[in-house]
Amino acid sequence: MKKENSPLIEVSELLQRWNEDDLIIFDASNGKESKQRFEKEHLKNAIHVDLETVLSAKEKDPKNGGRHPLPSVEDFAQSLSSFGLQKNHHVVIYDDNNGGIAAARFWWMLKSYGHQNVQVLNGNYAYAKAHGVPTDAEEKKIIPSQYPIFTWNLPQVDYAQVKLAKENKNAIIIDVRAPERYAGDSEPIDKIAGHIPSAINIPFGKNMGENGLFQSKEEIKAMYADALESKEEIIIHCGSGVTACHTILALNSAGFDFPKLYVGSWSEWSRRGGE
Repeated sequence: MKKENSPLIEVSELLQRWNEDDLIIFDASNGKESKQRFEKEHLKNAIHVDLETVLSAKEKDPKNGGRHPLPSVEDFAQSLSSFGLQKNHHVVIYDDNNGGIAAARFWWMLKSYGHQNVQVLNGNYAYAKAHGVPTDAEEKKIIPSQYPIFTWNLPQVDYAQVKLAKENKNAIIIDVRAPERYAGDSEPIDKIAGHIPSAINIPFGKNMGENGLFQSKEEIKAMYADALESKEEIIIHCGSGVTACHTILALNSAGFDFPKLYVGSWSEWSRRGGE
């Protein structure tokens, strides 16, 4: 049986695999100017994937699913087909944030959808460029495929399940937002500040070392070991189900099983107020 790749790929390994026929690279940078920056320069042969239109489905009211709910499986399959993705492709995802925030979301979605060979580049776009990964401004020629329609297979929880979990001593809810948002001292995005009752705060930024790369497996294990010990249910959430995937990526890279993702996260919870 072929050994499954690590969730993270180092720049040195990417360069070694650069000319492999099955390699396909995605730029998941998000933000107002991310597409413009991509059009000016990106890692060579990369395809841009948009957080707002591909990696989430906008709802009229974030009360129902949060600000970045998952797209339908049909829409996701259509997007993957438009990228020319095939089941045998080795997918490498990066973005322009340290640790790959939106890249981690795309990684989680592909893994949940059943795509086996997918990795996030350890180090952002600037790091990769500085360490010799080729760049250009050309648009990759894409031959559309017919990617199969599957379903989301990785563990998730919805609002009702989180309500039950917060009363369960054998469950733990981890809020990965910044400490000031968790404490309710600041809320720049959602209308209400604070956190889900009983949730603990381990900011996703702690997954990263000073060099802008993920901490080692041993460091990540040590950081989460006490919180996760003896817990039967582990739930990860953030503001809208994106940065939570960063922590899931870190945990998985350190050998932990996949925890449950609360996609709606604080953006949904704060609008429902424990109803």
